[in-house]
Amino acid sequence: MMRRAAWPMRRAAAPRAAAAPQGRTTRAASAAAAAASSFGRLAFVGGGKMSEAAASGVVSNKLVAPNDLIVSDPNPRRRQYMGEKLGVKVTGCNVEAADGASTIVFANKPQHCPSVFSQLRGRISQDSLVVSICAGVASSQFQEGLDHNRVVRTMPNTPAMVQGGMTVWYAMPGVSEGQLLATKQLLQSFGKEEQVTHEDYLDMATALSGSGPAYFFLLMECLVDAGVHMGFPRDVADRLVRQTALGTAVYAEQAGGTHLSILRNDITSPGGTTAAALYAADRGNFRTVVSDAVWSALERSKALNDSTDLKKNQRPAP
Repeated sequence: MMRRAAWPMRRAAAPRAAAAPQGRTTRAASAAAAAASSFGRLAFVGGGKMSEAAASGVVSNKLVAPNDLIVSDPNPRRRQYMGEKLGVKVTGCNVEAADGASTIVFANKPQHCPSVFSQLRGRISQDSLVVSICAGVASSQFQEGLDHNRVVRTMPNTPAMVQGGMTVWYAMPGVSEGQLLATKQLLQSFGKEEQVTHEDYLDMATALSGSGPAYFFLLMECLVDAGVHMGFPRDVADRLVRQTALGTAVYAEQAGGTHLSILRNDITSPGGTTAAALYAADRGNFRTVVSDAVWSALERSKALNDSTDLKKNQRPAP
């Protein structure tokens, strides 16, 4: 059994409602400018959904001008789509994308890493920043595969597509202070970010926040089915559940650090309908089922990370 370690995380600052003093605003603007200068020419290897989310974020937040951003992808239709939507440069050649780039985001499929490494090994400036969005690929594999020390490994999730992502990230010791700031700016452009000081936490993040949207979708699906079982038309049950999920997430966010059990207790009247539902959930070992599911995801993430199949350019067995 894995032992719990002390929580070595640096929390991202919560947004302030009130206007910041002039000095603080100036410092924030200077920090943003420093981050933008740290990006320099920004390249994406792989033009999938996560690349689209990240590239859209940096362009809309003016962290990088579209003509300083290039996306490589083997699919001509995908290249055309990214070029037309964002106004960025596109190419089918990874070497062309990486050439002269100050920051290179690897968003290719994990099983393609060996071939990508062979194409780009020795072609990336030692001063450039490498950011990986490749699930299950350790930063050491990027370090060895590319012969490069400035590597950041990230674990985002799909709500990044609507600028609501949660990304956990780890930076290798060779990453500079300016590149750390640039990484934060990049990840904050499509959601929130949480930096960790040990790479082992990336597997945990994969199981919790990376796979997390699927858990919520499953719960929402179950609630819609329950609504239909009670007699609601499916489209009505679907609307009720979607808005309840959205409103609950916003409510929890605006409650700040209030413990979730307090928020739950606030809407659980003694002997009421919610209490009856929660009792039935506990009787069915709901908490244990959820915990076991997340733990299974963790074990699978660790197994994929340890797999030698990646080095052979093979997809790991299920």
